[in-house]
Order: sequence, then C-alpha cells, then structure tokens
Amino acid sequence: MANSPQSLQNFIGIDLCEPSLRAAIVTDAGNVLESREAPLDRELVVEQVAQVVSELRAVAPNIKSAGVAIPGLVNRFTDRVVASTALPTAVREDLHAELMQATGLRVELENDANAAAYGEYIVGAGRGSRDMFYMSIGKGIGGAIILDGKLWAGASGLAGEIGHITIDTEGIECLCGNTGCLETVASAPNIVRRARERLDRDSTSSLSRLALNKKFTADDVAREAKNDDDFSLMMIERTGKFIGTGVATVINLLNIECIVLGGGVMDAGDLILRPVIEEAKRRAFQPCFEATRIVAASLGKQASAVGAAMLARDAE
Repeated sequence: MANSPQSLQNFIGIDLCEPSLRAAIVTDAGNVLESREAPLDRELVVEQVAQVVSELRAVAPNIKSAGVAIPGLVNRFTDRVVASTALPTAVREDLHAELMQATGLRVELENDANAAAYGEYIVGAGRGSRDMFYMSIGKGIGGAIILDGKLWAGASGLAGEIGHITIDTEGIECLCGNTGCLETVASAPNIVRRARERLDRDSTSSLSRLALNKKFTADDVAREAKNDDDFSLMMIERTGKFIGTGVATVINLLNIECIVLGGGVMDAGDLILRPVIEEAKRRAFQPCFEATRIVAASLGKQASAVGAAMLARDAE
C-alpha cells in the first residue's frame, strides 16, 4: 500500500541541475506524492533548497530526511562537492553542513547521475536487476555503477565517469582537459556543434529543416529526426554509434546485467536506442553482450529527485 502524506516514511529528493531545481516528496515505496519545479538560482542554492523543503514539509510534515543531487563530482565519503561547473559556489563552501542547518533535516549529497541511477534501479527501468550501469546523456555525460544493489563509488567516491572515456584520440579538447572524450561527441551541446559543422561544410545538408533554424538545440535535432529529416536522422544515428561504443566498453569491462540510458538526448527514443544497441553488439565481446539488457530510462526528469530521496531512505 502506498504511504499517505502523513506517513513517517516520506523523504524529500531535490535535483539541482540547471536550468531548474526539481523537488519531490517520495514515499518509502518510491511513489511521488508531491513535486515542485522552479528556475535554479546558482548563487542562492541553500536558500532555495530551504524554501522548497519548507513548502514540502507543509504538505507532509513527517519528512524523515532529504537527498540532494548535484551536477558534478561528489565525494559521499566526505560529503563534499569536489567539482561542479554548474554550481561553483558549492565547491568552495561546505554545502552539506549548510543544507542541514538550513533545512533542519539529515541531508545526503550525491552526484546527479548516481542519484538518477539509484532511482531507475529501485523503481524505474532497472528494477529487478542485481547489477546495473546507468548512463545520463544530456548537457554532459555521467555514469553510475550499481553492484548487488549498492552504488559502487570507487576509491575516492567518483566512479562511473563514462563521459570521459576516450572515443577519439585526435578529437577536440574536453572540459576535463583530455581530448576526444565521449562527452565531446555525444553530449547535447556537442551534438549541436557536430551538426553545425556538418551543415557548414556540406551543401546538401542545407535541405535539412535545421538549416532554417540558426539557434537549434539537440532537442530540435531529435524532433526533426522523428519528422524523418534525413540529416537529423543521420546525426542521431551517428550519436547513437558513439554512445554504443561507450556502452560496449562498459559491457566488456563489467559484464553487467542491465544498462539503463537516460538524460535528455534519449528523448529521441528508438531512433537513438537502436544504433546504440547495434554498435554495442558489433563492438562488445559477444557472450557479455548477450547477457546484458540495454534499455531506455523510464523516470524522465524526476529520476534524480526520486533517486536522491531513495538514497536518503537507504542511508538510515
């Protein structure tokens, strides 16, 4: 039976991924009772979190704890934000202590991809798996590893950074300082970059509807692909092949049971999932590939908030 708003087993999950702050009351069973969304003010994160927690506690006053998902590197062993280009002030400050003081709750900090992974594992597309790898493909590319039901953090709490495996040794420089990372070709901004470069050098691509939109986004590429625009279909398929190369690496390395693909880029649906699976099959060790289920995430934009709440639940 789902918990009532008055249940002692309710938790708050908050996702601080620009451009929005997303928050939800989540029951012990993973059901969302109430949600909030507002533009994220990166300079007033603590104040915003305190405000939304206050609002949600008025709906369900018996909140036990909260989880907060952060875009960037988070060390759960020390409760510190190690690096975050989206929230630079969080790196300089003791965000964990400030959030607990401002909200009056026990707070768990986690990387946003890890939080989304845990949400998908508990109540989403990875439910029922023992081991799972999650890849989030959006403004950046993150990853998370779950082994025997627990997030595997690695030696310093930063495991799973699939976006920074090298795909092209002669590729462009990544924000991390390496060159040719998966993120440089398959993240949403780099899908747009690759599409613009192709449009500029290939006159036949001018027939694409994207050429009429000087400010197109990765969402526009996906939408036009769904509308059978040949150029957009090609860009989505090639992006899927890059992601599939990364997926094959995960399959060969971990022999994992389930791989869940989330993030905004996966809004293209089967148009991108199909080339991902085909390329992973082509590149992975076959017995490992056959043991792996590759699926699209199911929790959508609420994944990190739900997962953060579930992490708060399970940290008790």
